[in-house]
Amino acid sequence: MSEFAPTPAAHVHDLAALRFNNRYARLPEHFFTRVAPQPRQGTRLADVSPDCARLLGLEAPLTSDASSEEALEQLRLLMAGEQLLPGMDALAQKYTGHQFGHYNPQLGDGRGILLGELETEHGKTFDLHLKGAGRTPYSRFGDGQAVVRSSVREYLASEYMAALGIPTSRALALAVNAERVQRETVEPGATVLRVCESHLRFGHFEWLAHSGRHEDLKMLIDHALREHFSECLSERLSECLPEELTEPLPEGGVQAAADQPLADQPLADQPLADQPLTDQVRVTSALAMFETVITRTAKLIAAWQAYGFVHAVMNTDNMSLLGLTFDYGPYAFLDGYEENLVPNHTDQAGRYGFAQQPGIGLWNLERLGIALSPLIDVDALSAALGAYEGELQREYARLMRARLGLPDARDEDMTLVQQWRELLAAGKVDHTHAYRLLSHWDVAQPAPETLGVRLAGERGPHGDSAQARDEASAWLERYQARVMAIGLSAEDERQRRLAMLGCNPLYVPRTHLLLEVIARVEQGDDTSLKALRQRLTAPFFRPEEGSLEAALELGQAQGVAAELVDDWTRPPAANAAPICMSCSS
Repeated sequence: MSEFAPTPAAHVHDLAALRFNNRYARLPEHFFTRVAPQPRQGTRLADVSPDCARLLGLEAPLTSDASSEEALEQLRLLMAGEQLLPGMDALAQKYTGHQFGHYNPQLGDGRGILLGELETEHGKTFDLHLKGAGRTPYSRFGDGQAVVRSSVREYLASEYMAALGIPTSRALALAVNAERVQRETVEPGATVLRVCESHLRFGHFEWLAHSGRHEDLKMLIDHALREHFSECLSERLSECLPEELTEPLPEGGVQAAADQPLADQPLADQPLADQPLTDQVRVTSALAMFETVITRTAKLIAAWQAYGFVHAVMNTDNMSLLGLTFDYGPYAFLDGYEENLVPNHTDQAGRYGFAQQPGIGLWNLERLGIALSPLIDVDALSAALGAYEGELQREYARLMRARLGLPDARDEDMTLVQQWRELLAAGKVDHTHAYRLLSHWDVAQPAPETLGVRLAGERGPHGDSAQARDEASAWLERYQARVMAIGLSAEDERQRRLAMLGCNPLYVPRTHLLLEVIARVEQGDDTSLKALRQRLTAPFFRPEEGSLEAALELGQAQGVAAELVDDWTRPPAANAAPICMSCSS
């Protein structure tokens, strides 16, 4: 049990009442450097995410009374770097990693600071991490600052991915300050308060392995097992405990054992976090952890591929040990379907393009395996990596069946999925709109003309020519036959479409819309930021409808494209040049 009392109520009105259990700070001090955030003048809160606030049990930012004003001022001061909350222990973490395929030993938190680990009423612990907090010993030539452009993008994408159910770091709030920061141009400064179950990266383990710190590597593995992969540890402890650790309870039974000082208790009765790990337990548990990381990473990247997300900077120092999406940089979501989309203009070779992500995920896991190889047999690590492709393909198939509304699994489904992708790619059909339009089609009826026209591709190389329409019609006929073969009743068909609407978002953080929001925030207008955040955190229906049922009824009454009049669903103009971002932030 933690020595720290968790936050006492599910709805906190005073941020000073939050409780912190700073587990990473109890590692040896060469794992990090304690450093305070640098104050940022003229800081204002631009927005607070209600969903993330609820996750942390924070009620005050969601109300409009005096306690809310006090809590928001506490949050503003925190994000301005002017005041830490009681119990925080601010530090910058050291790690390394492979960047664009090359090992870089000079990495670490260069502009972000782990303020503390918040323990909620339910025993979950979340890192509170301030991005744009100032220079650290790991900043190298950087200034330690973040800008509005990158901060708005991270804030909105984090909360959107959470709404989709894709594992991700979260963002509690975005603040804008009066700093002027030199990037490609001079830009206004900002900070984001990132929330994450852990900031452990593949690069943490690479640092210790590549520098020959094998005892420290054991220590970090033990920390990861105890704090984040306890299921891997507990199973191996029960398997590996020797007979002398399972001796009978002392006279007096359970209560007498509980009353003994911890040091006098049999190891088998000590809390899991306090038991020393033998080499055997560590190795078997760490291998199980690696297998779990492989599964989580495979499922994460399957979700990226299914939802058209391009991370764009899949360096190993940006890979979460917990299988979360984080370190949002020059990411993009597909507009027109483009397999080879590379939204990062510094990635001239296209290493981190959309279609490359599954392979890069495996390459990065291999780097993690190499980092663990001083302790774990290489053959065992290689065997574990063999599960990656199958895990990814199974998860991708599951997600695509859900997105296409296929209630059962059949062998020919992935052929249908491949043909769907080819259809979208041929006409550069809008990725988000295509799924949404399909979700409104009652397959007991002929395909709506609007659906066929849109799938023919209004902007692609075929335009809306007869050939393109024929190809779209042929796919729709195959799709209709596949769904009708299930033999659904009218109510089953209605439920099928509701399920599709519930996993095929209407809204997506399109790059051109984000740039419009960023420009307004830079001018001091946060209204569009809040409006887009509202839609991205409830992306499956318009605020006007307010529910999936109402969205379905709108489509039935006014046609499959009725929702797309919302300006926040607007794709880029047909003649718009592709937008590429940079890694700078």
